[in-house]
Amino acid sequence: MGGDATEAGTDPGPVTVRRGVPAGAERRAADLYWEAFGRKLGPALDPPEKAVPFLAAHLNADRAVCALVDGRLVGLAGYGLDGRSLTGGSASDVLRAYGHLRGLHRLALLALFERRPAPGQLVMDGIAVDAGVRGRGIGGLLLEEVAAVAAESGCREVRLDVIDTNPRARALYERRGFRAVRTERTPYLRGLLGFGAVTTMRRAVAVREEGAL
Repeated sequence: MGGDATEAGTDPGPVTVRRGVPAGAERRAADLYWEAFGRKLGPALDPPEKAVPFLAAHLNADRAVCALVDGRLVGLAGYGLDGRSLTGGSASDVLRAYGHLRGLHRLALLALFERRPAPGQLVMDGIAVDAGVRGRGIGGLLLEEVAAVAAESGCREVRLDVIDTNPRARALYERRGFRAVRTERTPYLRGLLGFGAVTTMRRAVAVREEGAL
């Protein structure tokens, strides 16, 4: 499920950023998402052979911005807006996929990751970039496109959460104008989910006036 490494001597094409997961790329999007967040989501959705198809089947494709190279999906950033986020699936979907006995436990774990936006906020639902194309600025491009979506939707800020075991992601967010506003210590989750603190970060965006270029 890892990203495809670029072959030696090849020069990948230009990066194209678009809104929405391309039709037919849902499984690829789920693979990327699981590669980035499988450690955190594993206790709720493992095993991977069940988790990835579940994510693919319940993606809200219009709640992502995507990066493509030569037509191949290599990165995506999900976001929540108007009550819908990239990763979908209702409680009944989880129970149907995992069974009622085990499903109830999984629902309790998934509830730990829910983040509801305040008025005027767009909440990011994770960012993932193929390991083979990292270092090309794709994460930054995705963040700027998410900010553009927020502005066009009348939101005044983008909010995200970053865990303490992902300093690389936090550094990217800080370079792109996000600032930490709160850190929640969760040492009781370290053994279960692999992290012991979650930092909330925010970035202000200028609301785009209707008809503005």
